[in-house]
Amino acid sequence: MKRKPERDLALVAAVLSTAEAFLRESQRLFRPLGLTGAQFNVLNILSRSEAGLSQRVLSDELLVDRSNVTGLLDRMEKSGWVRRADHPEDRRVYLITLTPAGRALWEKASPLYLEVVAQVTGKVGAREAAACLATLRLLEAGATSWQLPEER
Repeated sequence: MKRKPERDLALVAAVLSTAEAFLRESQRLFRPLGLTGAQFNVLNILSRSEAGLSQRVLSDELLVDRSNVTGLLDRMEKSGWVRRADHPEDRRVYLITLTPAGRALWEKASPLYLEVVAQVTGKVGAREAAACLATLRLLEAGATSWQLPEER
C-alpha cells in the first residue's frame, strides 16, 4: 500500500499540537503552585524513592533534556524542595532526595494533576488508549531511528 504523505504529515502535526497543548495547560496547572512541569516531574519521581536517586538515574527518568537537569536541580534546591547528598559508596555521585517542603508540595500538586489527567483522558476508552499508546510508541521509535536518504 502506498504511503499517504498528507496523512503522515497530519499525524505528526496532531502529535506536536497535542504535546504543545499539554505543555501549555501544564503551565496553567502548575504555575499557581510556583512549579513548572519539569519540576513537578522531579517531585513525582523522587516521591517514590525514600533513599533518593542519583542525578544520572533521575536524568534517565525525567521528561527533560539531560543538559537541563543540573540547572533544574539547582533551582529546586534553592527553593528548598530537593537536597543533594554525597553517595555513601561513590564520591562522584550525589543522591537527590525530597525535602519535607518538597514532599508537601508534591502532596499538594499530585492530586490536582491526577484530577486533570482524569478529565483529559475521560472520554478515551480502554481500547482507544491501548491503540494510541501502541501508535505513540511506534512514532517514538521512528523519531529516534530515522535516517537521511543518503544514510540508508
